[in-house]
Amino acid sequence: MKIWIYLENGIFLEAKSFGASGTSIGEIVFNTSLTGYQEIITDPSYAGQFITFTMPEIGNVGVNIDDMESNKAHCKGVIVRNYNENFSNFRGQKSLNEFLKEQNTIGITEIDTRFLTKDLRESGAMMMIASTETSNRDKLKTMLETSPRIEDINYIKEVSTKESYTHKTALWSHENQCYSTIKTDKKIVAIDFGVKRNILNELTAVGLEVEVIPSDFNAENLIDRFNKNEIGGVFLSNGPGDPLVLNEEVGQVKKLIVANIPMFGICLGHQILSIAHDHKTYKLKFGQHGGNHPVQNESGVVEITAQNHNYNVPDSIKEIAKVTHINLFDNTIEGVKYKNAPIFSVQHHPEASPGPHESSYIFKDFAKMVK
Repeated sequence: MKIWIYLENGIFLEAKSFGASGTSIGEIVFNTSLTGYQEIITDPSYAGQFITFTMPEIGNVGVNIDDMESNKAHCKGVIVRNYNENFSNFRGQKSLNEFLKEQNTIGITEIDTRFLTKDLRESGAMMMIASTETSNRDKLKTMLETSPRIEDINYIKEVSTKESYTHKTALWSHENQCYSTIKTDKKIVAIDFGVKRNILNELTAVGLEVEVIPSDFNAENLIDRFNKNEIGGVFLSNGPGDPLVLNEEVGQVKKLIVANIPMFGICLGHQILSIAHDHKTYKLKFGQHGGNHPVQNESGVVEITAQNHNYNVPDSIKEIAKVTHINLFDNTIEGVKYKNAPIFSVQHHPEASPGPHESSYIFKDFAKMVK
């Protein structure tokens, strides 16, 4: 089926579709990871976005239930150079085409993803519309211009859990082909702004009992539980969208900061902590999305990291925090430790999935702090 794409900068393209049909509007970004398309597509941080994969062959290994980073696909659509319907992997259970149809998510193929990526590098991340229903350029332009932008929407309310639960599994066992379970002791609370399953697995793997709670949490309740020694700390998860729209969530985190509760944040959690300390985030030109980004830690060691963010904390954060990690691609801040509080955070994804695991020690650091 043909599909038509209109970008915010006026580019109009025709391609072919797979997955769901219909019309979808969102922000277009590119991801340079060579593997792990299923984990990326099911990462809640991509809510509201079209993902352009720079890896030209997508679909080769199919989809399986164990590689889901959440319970569904959260992105607006998937853009690939070549889509492979016939997958080949002993763990594959269905094709990506079948999966996207079930998820009502558009797939776009037979399109020049190198052109799109170069355009995004020049023009920056932008809004787009894709449709199998209309080929009229002016109509698509009007629909895009009259739709809300990603900065106007609080996607946290869509992706966060509605009820609290305890996460039970740890890391994947290649020997047993299942997620392992281990004995845990100290309890922490993970605030779900769009958390990936492998982050929870990593927290469990370092011996923490992880209670996951919705994003509309009550700070006073957590402070009371901390004072009673029921929990040892709070984790702030990754998630989608512009952190500056999260006024209620930031207000609750400010209360946790005043109460001196040990906290650790990843990606959006890292940004929320910065805003809660009155250092507002800013938007990068086209963001960092991939599995091979070099980051130098405070010891001078370079780690290859997984990244997925369009926003960053400002240099002014150095007034109240020590910078622990720097991105060597653009020298932006990747991690901080706050000077007068038991709080630290990172912009990159130490749980990877997909990507390297050189930063997984960060979960052990958090466990030491809360224990």
